[in-house]
Amino acid sequence: MTQPRLSIHERLAELADATRCRLLLAVERQELTVGELCSTLQLPQSTVSRHLKILADEHWVTSRADGATRWYRLSTALDNEASALWKLVRAPIRETASAVQDVARMDAVLASRRSRSEAFFATASAEWDALRTTLFGARADLAATLALLDPTWIVGDLGSGTGALAAALAPHVAHVHAVDASPAMVLAAHARLDRLANVRVHTGTLEALPLDDHALDVAVMSLVLHHVPNPLRALCEVRRVLRPGGRVLITDMQAHTRAEYQQQMGHIWLGFDAPTLERWLKDAGFTGMRYTPLPVDPDAAGPALFTAVSTTSPAQLLT
Repeated sequence: MTQPRLSIHERLAELADATRCRLLLAVERQELTVGELCSTLQLPQSTVSRHLKILADEHWVTSRADGATRWYRLSTALDNEASALWKLVRAPIRETASAVQDVARMDAVLASRRSRSEAFFATASAEWDALRTTLFGARADLAATLALLDPTWIVGDLGSGTGALAAALAPHVAHVHAVDASPAMVLAAHARLDRLANVRVHTGTLEALPLDDHALDVAVMSLVLHHVPNPLRALCEVRRVLRPGGRVLITDMQAHTRAEYQQQMGHIWLGFDAPTLERWLKDAGFTGMRYTPLPVDPDAAGPALFTAVSTTSPAQLLT
């Protein structure tokens, strides 16, 4: 329902009170709580709350709830008449002794906010990683960085396993193709991914991908290359399904000596060093590999990991 337009005399009456003008000056400068306004203006809560209600009822201020706390600020939707009137009244009010002291006290209030935050981190820094994991889950920060991906991209999760990575990618890109050779993994991936409209699960090997030429903008190979009998052939297939200028991201184990993995988990390769991987990528038609060892997780029992990123070169694409 449209609010009746107030007359100029009613507007003047609202700004005739010095306390209300001081409140407006404060919340124009900074969003504040009632308690912070009481400290800034050195007034009792009953007085501050009464004047805030008048200002809120007449749309001079807006508020928002944050838990049990309510925050106030100057309305950003003042009509032209109210804005002009406030600009006229604000200038002389701002120079009064009370307003000048309010600014100094507000600085102290804001400093107190910072002090509370600093005090928390001073005592919590040693346990912060564990606390953040308890509150938000392990590596929520890395999951959030997926929003940096281009939302128009079509991504291939090649060797997708049960589809965990494809599910994480799906909200941030146009489409995900999840490909795996294991019937059991494909079945588990369907259970996880079939609810996602922009994900398609395929059965296929990395050496013979069930994708069209130039179908992908990005290909991701996460902890799968060490299972591939012929990595060069697989990388040539990845090059085939990537568009010119497309990118491959490989995450795998650095070269290691744990030969027992070949019997226990069917590993074919004991990790990869940078020169070997760079040679394969170059032979497959990629250029500019960036090989980055990943930080070692002290709780991880396996070998250290790396990421390698490389780009298809249009000049090297095969016909």
